[in-house]
Amino acid sequence: MSAADTPKRSMRTPLGRVRNLGAAHSGTSDFWRQRLTAVAMTLLMLPVIVVVMMTLGSNQAGAKVILGSLPIAVIMMLFIVASTWHMRIGMQVVIEDYVHGEKLKLVSIMLNNFFSIAVALASIYAIIKISSGV
Repeated sequence: MSAADTPKRSMRTPLGRVRNLGAAHSGTSDFWRQRLTAVAMTLLMLPVIVVVMMTLGSNQAGAKVILGSLPIAVIMMLFIVASTWHMRIGMQVVIEDYVHGEKLKLVSIMLNNFFSIAVALASIYAIIKISSGV
């Protein structure tokens, strides 16, 4: 029997072989997305801190004027999207690593996705409402 005739041994589980998932098929995209959102949040952190400091000591009308500016609204929305996306990926990794029941894991990931989307949409709605003057 030659080396070509011997079956290859795989480290993947049978389910992983059926789904054709394994190294570099799913986990690396989340890894890079999390790094990308971290870089985006790092770049947006200084403008967000400046905006927050500008609103300190202002009344509601003053805060509306500051947050009503289009560039500031765009910066805040970009930060919201990057941070909620980063939060969703991070929590999904924690759930996948530490929740062991498959049904509970599936429900937890679904709730994590819904929560992240709800936070992002509510925050973006608030920024749009303030910046449009409604």
